[in-house]
This record gives sequence, C-alpha cells and structure tokens, in this order.
Amino acid sequence: MQDNHDALHRGLEERHINLMALGAAIGVGLFLGSASAIKMAGPAIMLSYAIGGFAIFLIMRALGEMAIHDPVAGSFSRYAQNYLGPLAGYLTGWNYWFLWLVTCMAEITAVGIYMGVWFPDVPHWIWALSALIIMGGINFIAVKAYGEFEFWFALIKIVTIVLMIVASCGMIFFGLGNGGIATGISNLWTHGGFMPHGWTGVLMSMQMVMFAYLGVEMIGLTAGEAKNPKKSLARAIDSVFWRILIFYVGALFVVMAIYPWDQIGTTGSPFVMTFERMGIPAAAGIINFVVLTAALSSCNSGIFSTARMLYNLAQQKQALPIFGHVGKNGVPNAAVLLSACVLLVGVLLNYLAPKEVFTWLTAISTFGAIWTWGIILLSQLKFRKTLKPEQLASLTYRMPLFPYGSYIALGFLALVIGLMAYFPDTRIALMVGPGWLVFLVIVYYLMGFNKQQGERAGKPVTQS
Repeated sequence: MQDNHDALHRGLEERHINLMALGAAIGVGLFLGSASAIKMAGPAIMLSYAIGGFAIFLIMRALGEMAIHDPVAGSFSRYAQNYLGPLAGYLTGWNYWFLWLVTCMAEITAVGIYMGVWFPDVPHWIWALSALIIMGGINFIAVKAYGEFEFWFALIKIVTIVLMIVASCGMIFFGLGNGGIATGISNLWTHGGFMPHGWTGVLMSMQMVMFAYLGVEMIGLTAGEAKNPKKSLARAIDSVFWRILIFYVGALFVVMAIYPWDQIGTTGSPFVMTFERMGIPAAAGIINFVVLTAALSSCNSGIFSTARMLYNLAQQKQALPIFGHVGKNGVPNAAVLLSACVLLVGVLLNYLAPKEVFTWLTAISTFGAIWTWGIILLSQLKFRKTLKPEQLASLTYRMPLFPYGSYIALGFLALVIGLMAYFPDTRIALMVGPGWLVFLVIVYYLMGFNKQQGERAGKPVTQS
C-alpha cells in the first residue's frame, strides 16, 4: 500500500474517459495515412480495419478485466509485474515509456508542419517548441485539466468525422451537393472489385491498420485516476469496437463510395477531397485544423502516459525514487518534467539528425505496440490462473470467449509480426525492437533492479 501523499488524485470523470477512449482510437493516421492504406487493399481496407478492430476489442477486454478488478496506476506494466514477474513489468513499462516519447516527437514536429500551412514564414521549430511548452504546462496543472483538454480535442475530431459521414450519406443516397444525382455505392466494386489486390492487399495493409490503433490501450493508464474506474472503464472499453466500426469503417465507406479508390490520395487527404466535393471551399483549412488538434491531443496524451508509466516504475523500484513522488496538485511532477525534457531533445534531434535515425526510433515504437498488446493478453491468462473459484465468480467484467478469445488475439499479433518480417519496409522493426529490449535487460541487471524486487515479485500491489 503506498503512502497517501504519493497517491495520484482521482480527478478523471466518466465523460473524460469516454471521450479519451474515442479520441485515442482516432489518430492522425485516419486523416492523413488512410490514403496509403487504401492503395494497398482497395475498398477491402474496411475489412482490414474491422478485423484489426475485433483484435483490439479482445485486447482491451483482457486489459479491462484486470483494470476493473485492480484499478492501479501503471496498468499493464503493473499487471505484467504482478503476474509475469518483475522483469516483464520493467520491460513493458520502459518500452511503453519510450514508445510514447517517439510518437510524441513525431507529433510535436507535425504541429510545426501543420502551422506552416497558415504561417509559412515562421520556422517550424517555434511551433514545435510552443506545443511542447503548452502541453507540458497542462500536464503540470492537475489530471482534471489534462482530461478537460483531451475531452475537447477528441470532440473536435468526432464532430468532424460525424459531419462528413452524414453529409456524404446525403450525397450517396440523395445527391445532396452533387446536383441531385445520387452517387450510389458502385465505386466499392467497379474498379477491379471489392478486393482488387486479393488477400495479399488486405494482409499488407494490416500492419498499417494495427499501428493506427496504437494508443487505445492508454485507457488502462487512467485507472489510477478515474473517480469511478469500475463503471467508467467498463463503458469506455465496451464501446471501443463499435466506435472503431463507425469512425474508421464508416468514414472510409463514404469516402470510397464517392470516389474511385484508385483516385484517392492523388490530390491530398481523402477527407479534404470529400469536403471539397460538398462545396466547402475552406476544406483544406478545416482538415488542417482538425489534424493539428489531433497532433496536440497525441502530444498531450503522450506526456500523460509517459509520466504515469515512469511513476509506476518508480513505485515498483524500477526507476529513481524521485519519479514516484506526487505534488500537491496530484501530479507526478518529476516524471512529467523528465518526459517533457526528453521530448525537447527529440524535437532538436528531428532537425539535426539524419532521417534514418528517426526511422529506427519509429521502428522501436511499432514493435513496442505489439509487445504491449501481447503482454496484456499473457498477463490476463496468468491473472485468471491466480484467482480462486470464489474470486472468479465475483468478477464483474470478463474477457469474452475465454480462453479462446485471448489465444485468437495472440495468434493475430503473431500474424502481424510475421507480416512485418515478410515485407522489407517493416523488417527493420524486428531488428531494432528486440535490440532495444536486450539493452533494457542489460540495464536491469547492471542497475541491480533484479535484487531490489525480491519479496515484491508476483505480489499484487494495490493503490490507495
């Protein structure tokens, strides 16, 4: 049991967590990266997102089962520590910390690029630095401030996609904005068929699809600061699959129904093309604003996630004790400060270092996503084995199709790893990712973290 003065404050309300769950599943990749995924699979990209979405749903249910039973900061890193051992918890925590730092470096840099559309004469680094200072400042105030910003950031993305889907349906079925001539949905199969590149195209796109979902597991990290974790986490996780269907599959359905899939991406974002088709001249500016908020949201979430993971590692005695202290505002200030400082170096590196270095860092983050999801599933399988019959009967939130659901999701992740090894563009991730884990293991033993664990190994640590 940890000291009250080092306990995180439960300041996140149900509306914060619901919108954060949705915002985490709708990233910059949907607005800008969907064009390249469509080129790989054609209209069958909807199938790729649905299959990937089902796997994510199973992973999130596995996480939810543990998080609702034991809502603690650190989430999957703590569960790995409790059920798979100290080394697994250490590797998962530090791996996730670095994964989000790399993601944030890209997002902060992206902020400079998006602002450059409106202010081409201002150097990009100024906007990148401004974004880091503002988002870092928000994370220092209180967890409720972070939740409030994420609520509005997510709402902007959601409203944009809903408006696009509704307006596009009007064009598809009633000809609104198209001279009264309904476009119909024949574009989904008249340009080489629904699956123009066969199952190969669907499989090729699967890697990109799964990495678009990176961040959705962040809901678990809110467990230690949610006012009513059992109620809010259950609702947020249950709705993940349906939200993915509506926002990913729904948005791509209307885009590809209006435009032939082989023309999408030739003139910029498919979302910009769709808004322009509706007669909205400021389409590019609107989408630029939405993508800017998506990048800021990712940066905000990244600082939150890395700080909470660092706090958890310190609580597990796998990081310096200072990162386990909480200020009067209920925020692990030292952990937030370190993450922000490392991001500052990241912004600098992105301008000074060769592009290849950044590609390698990104490869680590993509490998890290698969590692995190796999650890969640393995922890949940072991968690079930530790429960006595009466504890199992008292579980209020369960993994569906257990244990087959867990094995299906693990098999799917193994398939994605195999696909990464098969395609040259992503093969580097399977060299750099395991190398990063080996480095972490070496540090683990050099720092003597293995000796510090001792009696803590395998014993659940609950939060006050």
